[in-house]
Amino acid sequence: MSLVLPSSPILRRMSGVFQAARAAFFNPNYGWRTTHFWGPVANWGIALAGVYDMTQKDASVISVPMTSTLAMYSLAFMRFAWRVSPRNYILFACHIFNEGVQLTQLYRRHQFDRAQEKQQNPVVPENAIKSAFCASVVATGLFVPKLQRYVLSRTWIPEKTKKLLNHPAGPFTIFFWAPTMKWALSIANLIDYKRPVDKLSIPQQFALAITGVIWTRWSFVITPVNYNLAAVNAALAATGMYHIMRKTVYDPFAPQ
Repeated sequence: MSLVLPSSPILRRMSGVFQAARAAFFNPNYGWRTTHFWGPVANWGIALAGVYDMTQKDASVISVPMTSTLAMYSLAFMRFAWRVSPRNYILFACHIFNEGVQLTQLYRRHQFDRAQEKQQNPVVPENAIKSAFCASVVATGLFVPKLQRYVLSRTWIPEKTKKLLNHPAGPFTIFFWAPTMKWALSIANLIDYKRPVDKLSIPQQFALAITGVIWTRWSFVITPVNYNLAAVNAALAATGMYHIMRKTVYDPFAPQ
């Protein structure tokens, strides 16, 4: 009695996918020995930190400005991962996953606040100005690229200015706006500079700090080279390390 195997086209496709993945993993230009691999892998730390907080922490620790910013940040970097050279599927998958995690966290916080209101013991809401500021930084990047055709068609704009505006990483591309949106993460972290340490997520801050350090390097090996991305990741690493220091070493805002 002969053994009947699954459809051979399916097996061939699975074999092809495995071989392609293996070749990509060991590729000397963007494989596991390069920041093209470790930069996106480090980014998974943000998503996994969100999963940890979602399963291990109370919803009261969720920072609405930071979580909202992370959700919008992932939307922008899905596009960035698809357009950058070399195209980065690890980063793309990471941000799809992180989008779901952050939206779930926002839903948990919303449900928590509603439950507190029903118990007539309302929690002091996050400062609306903080959330609005972070949201405005993010939202700007979603619409400005649509102006490109109109602006570049204006005859009164100098050619040098048009050349700058039409740069591969200029203000009408995702390579400008994704890093610019990422500044909202650093700003959100700075907004929380006095947040009680018992409300801080150390896994999240550690992931932000490590990601910032690795991505600062990665910004110089991608095409196009992105100085804006390097600067924002250096700032993100600094703010993450600041909060880790507050939690583990010394908190200058601790009540005496």
